[in-house]
Amino acid sequence: MPRVCTICAHPQRAEIDAAAIAGSSNRAIARQFHVGHDAVLRHKADQLLAQLVKARQAEEVSRATDLLTMAMERDQNALALLAKAEQSGDLKTAGQMLRISLVSLELLARLRGELNEQATVNILVTPEWIAVREALLRALWPFVEARMAVAAALAELEAASHNGARLEGGSYDTRLA
Repeated sequence: MPRVCTICAHPQRAEIDAAAIAGSSNRAIARQFHVGHDAVLRHKADQLLAQLVKARQAEEVSRATDLLTMAMERDQNALALLAKAEQSGDLKTAGQMLRISLVSLELLARLRGELNEQATVNILVTPEWIAVREALLRALWPFVEARMAVAAALAELEAASHNGARLEGGSYDTRLA
């Protein structure tokens, strides 16, 4: 059966946690609350740290929810103003509200994680990959069947990565000059 944390069971646990968070030394906490120094160390490492991490995560989720709510409200306001500007024939204001709504839409997509903003790198067209591919096929020159099998496998992999699109040149030259 796991050992019960004496600090967690202590009647002044909240005060002990507050002292630990405030930066009081473990020895000072142990003396002040009549607990063991090692118990304070274990509590900080095992329970307090985990609670602080959970609290931080909950705070971040709450902040993200607040941001999402604010962005959605502002988007609704911009759309309402856009509708009013369109009804009154105020094209300048309508254009501004449309621009604001588009910025708001982009922000909402970012907050929801719906935008892929990572760079895409196609290694198949890099000079390094082309050099490796040619070196591999050149090394296989004396082994005709192996060279043909590797060339076919590479062509298949590259075609699959291009969703069926053919590469420049169509296929590998297994002769390699």
